[in-house]
Amino acid sequence: MALSVSSHGAQGLGAGLLASQHQLPPARCPRPCQQEVAKKDGGIGDVSWSRPESRLWTMMLLLGTCLLYCARVLMPICVVTMSARFDWDKKQSGIVLSSFFWGYCLTQVIGGHLSDRIGGEKVLLLSASAWGTITAITPLLISLGSAHLLLMTFTRFLMGLLQGVYFPALASLLSQKVQEKERALTYSTVGTGSQFGTLVMGVAGSLLLDWYGWESVFYLSGLLTLLWVYCMCKFLLPEKEIIISLHDLAKGLSLSSKQTKMPWRKIFRKPPIWAVIVAQLCAASTFFTLLSWLPTFFSETFPNSKGWIFNVIPWLVAIPTSLFAGFLSDQCINQGCKPITARKFMQVIGSGVSSLFALGIGYSSNFCQAVVFASASIGLQTFNHSGISVNIQDLAPSCAGLLFGVANTGGALLGVICVYLAGHLIESTGSWVSVFNLVAIVNALGLCTFLIFGKAQRMDLDPVYIEL
Repeated sequence: MALSVSSHGAQGLGAGLLASQHQLPPARCPRPCQQEVAKKDGGIGDVSWSRPESRLWTMMLLLGTCLLYCARVLMPICVVTMSARFDWDKKQSGIVLSSFFWGYCLTQVIGGHLSDRIGGEKVLLLSASAWGTITAITPLLISLGSAHLLLMTFTRFLMGLLQGVYFPALASLLSQKVQEKERALTYSTVGTGSQFGTLVMGVAGSLLLDWYGWESVFYLSGLLTLLWVYCMCKFLLPEKEIIISLHDLAKGLSLSSKQTKMPWRKIFRKPPIWAVIVAQLCAASTFFTLLSWLPTFFSETFPNSKGWIFNVIPWLVAIPTSLFAGFLSDQCINQGCKPITARKFMQVIGSGVSSLFALGIGYSSNFCQAVVFASASIGLQTFNHSGISVNIQDLAPSCAGLLFGVANTGGALLGVICVYLAGHLIESTGSWVSVFNLVAIVNALGLCTFLIFGKAQRMDLDPVYIEL
């Protein structure tokens, strides 16, 4: 999977393919040779899934992402009931809710790097096994002692640590197993699991909460996750791929250039790498800002509106737009469009056009208009999946997990800052327009950086430069 060959070996391989197929000089390594490069030292072979395999894995990973978000959003659903049960005030409830994100920031980079080294599918299953177990036993842990706040805060922190590796591992896995011309649609399809999970838990979790109490929500989410892990191990992975020794884990965690065969310093000196990182953290932070403040905006601006409308419709809109964005991006490339052109076009919509609709939310004169603008903004942000998220895989498929982890960590941290700054702006100006201006400014910064410095050339096989 991950690539780790010497420059002479890569050039020789590219020269052989070129000489036999096209009789061209071996100055550059064309796209077909990507499938032939393999990693030494027992690493990950870069062999794409067949079409039936790709469809099956895509559906299973979609389900996994759905379950990830089911476990992630169950606490906001249950927090009101649990606060009344354990006598938590707003500050204490906020501590529990925020503890997840602090854990989430800490494992992004190491999870991505580990995925690049031992395989993203292994990291996904290890992570899901752990978070599914913790979710299922949380009610039992809470019932064992009287320190409910401390125990709940600790379990949510652990959840953040374990779920922090998921998307970097996903980026690493798809960069190794999915062909470039199919990456956008695959990633967009898997990414819709976040919307599905939010909607499923919003409906099922609310019903279970009313019928059987908050404990049932944790039991259902945890057990379904463990069932998913069992099905993955049973039907998609051979037994030898599931077993991971401590030695392999320790070796995979090493960032040594000698062991990873990765020119880290040269990679992080390249402007396109930082362009996609900056764009990713800007997009992630603005998404967190809208996710955090939109419900409050609707509740305060249109107090007579129905909560289920503005909490559900934008996420329903985001599902088909995400799928359409992936399909459109792949079709553009299949029709001869350069990958970087397709990525930048997707990003113009995902960060640029979506920001225009975000600005419109603050100037909406009625509830229906605000819902339309909010739905359009949230829906169009899914075009980022086919832009910067896939561009990370274009630039460095052999270390896409680590790079995605760096970008996502920055996005989460900047998101915390933007969410706080948005609250400060509301208090100081008394206007919601300032919040949506902040979203537009941050998005514009990321978009301009990507448009100016963004590329779609392989950066991880220095000095071999593979032009996409």
